[in-house]
Amino acid sequence: MKISIIVGTRPEIIKMSPIIRECIRLNVDFFILHSGQHYSYNMDRVFFEQLELPQTKYNLNVGSGSHAEQTSKILIGIEKVLLKESPDVILVEGDTNTVLAGALAASKLHIKIGHVEAGLRSFDRTMPEEINRVLTDHCSDYLFAPTEKSKQILLTESIPDAKIFVTGNTVVDSVFQNLKLANKKLDILDKLELKKKEYFLVTMHRQENVDNSTRFNNILKGLKMLLKKYNIPVIYPLHPRARKKMQEYNLDSAGIKIIEPLDYLGFLQLEKNAKVILTDSGGVQEEACILGIPCVTLRDNTERPETLDVGANILAGALPEKIVDSVILMYNNNKIWNNPFGDGCSGKKIVKILKEQL
Repeated sequence: MKISIIVGTRPEIIKMSPIIRECIRLNVDFFILHSGQHYSYNMDRVFFEQLELPQTKYNLNVGSGSHAEQTSKILIGIEKVLLKESPDVILVEGDTNTVLAGALAASKLHIKIGHVEAGLRSFDRTMPEEINRVLTDHCSDYLFAPTEKSKQILLTESIPDAKIFVTGNTVVDSVFQNLKLANKKLDILDKLELKKKEYFLVTMHRQENVDNSTRFNNILKGLKMLLKKYNIPVIYPLHPRARKKMQEYNLDSAGIKIIEPLDYLGFLQLEKNAKVILTDSGGVQEEACILGIPCVTLRDNTERPETLDVGANILAGALPEKIVDSVILMYNNNKIWNNPFGDGCSGKKIVKILKEQL
């Protein structure tokens, strides 16, 4: 069995890391292909080293561009590698342009496709991620659904039951494995002069938020209202896309502690010790839920409804007053919820299923 593990963004590397480690443990023949969708491979080299992962065998360095331009570049690059390597199966994770391009390239070459984190739906087709998820699921051979709810979504879309495997989400494995690494290597709270449970952590980068000046400005207003109400730091590691738009729209972020994007281990420590996390990231919603930190989602929908069901998360949208009201609810939330995303053995289950199937 030969596996091609395809990644393009840091969240994909994070969620693929347990699978990579399991392949190494079992001496499975695999290689990593990095599209360079968000970052150059050289920028991500340190990321691989920090997570103690092997370096990639191929890197495409496609960079940014329109959806069509970026997807087409990745598709062309991946096809060349797959023709050269002839793997038995590719693995893609999530909902990026890299995921869709990898699935399309493999399907045209009659190579099996495994989709990690299959069956997630926001039911909002204006989101490019939703299109990528749906199309990838429908051309995959092995759909690794994180929850029973995800499986039921796939079944309602007429995907055969025999293709679907409920494995839990590799994000659970990743959080536990990488938090151990983080605690050994650094203390980001000391560096930023923060105290445990005495700050809000914000992440916001999605197109529907930062490409809309009114929506972006409203969210910043909500954050400043929180700062005034609670008088504790609001920490916002600013994504390059958000920084560009903030400058373009000339938005006021006074009072909010803007910092440079963090490496994953540092960010994981910030998540673990936050009072409340505010985010538009699906992965951060999951991580907050797993770590037991209340989450407020700066969106009108989520493809992680399990976090809402267990009471770990609430949808706030982008209106300042709604953001504040949502944080008040979650700030006082002392509920202990059960993690709905699995037992931390998803990577092992996925590799075992592939060995059995192939």
